[in-house]
Amino acid sequence: MLSTHSEQPVSAPAPVPVKIIVAGGFGVGKTTLVGAVSEIPPLTTEAAMTTLGAGIDNPGEVTTKTTTTVAMDFGRITVDESLRLYIFGTPGQDRFGFMWNELTTGALGAIVLVDSRRIEDSFPALDFFENRDLPFVVAVNQFSGHLPHDLGDVRAALDVDPYVPVIATDARDRGAVKETLLVLLDVVLQRAMARAGAR
Repeated sequence: MLSTHSEQPVSAPAPVPVKIIVAGGFGVGKTTLVGAVSEIPPLTTEAAMTTLGAGIDNPGEVTTKTTTTVAMDFGRITVDESLRLYIFGTPGQDRFGFMWNELTTGALGAIVLVDSRRIEDSFPALDFFENRDLPFVVAVNQFSGHLPHDLGDVRAALDVDPYVPVIATDARDRGAVKETLLVLLDVVLQRAMARAGAR
């Protein structure tokens, strides 16, 4: 006897949402990185730099920078049918640091984007994530397509733990940013497996 009920298609489960933070000093390329990898038009909160910020907001050698993030950047990328990353870029200036606690709530991991010509600008982000025990990777941005300093020298200057990856990336290049995200996801997974095994 034939059934009179039609078969309902089984829908695939929705991708798991994962929150990722991109942090680093002012003018290091966080907005560029989020925009390069996002599959949706990124949300940015850019404001024009003014003379009031002169001497406070130092873009270093990025002399063409005319705007600054005052709240956050936001983008999204679907890794596969089971995983979707929501990427939040933090403001780089110290005076907007009060927003970091809100932005990092619920985050699974972070990318600390570094300009190796201004190593000292990276320390606030490194200290922030180390103090909160949030997994992170250090990604050295290649502004002109090459690294001005050896990654080993950068690691030594930053004095990060041996298990923290220090890698090169190009914030303008979607493929390079995706590779950086995959390195971070591997760090997060290894941390979770280690903690599960310790129970």
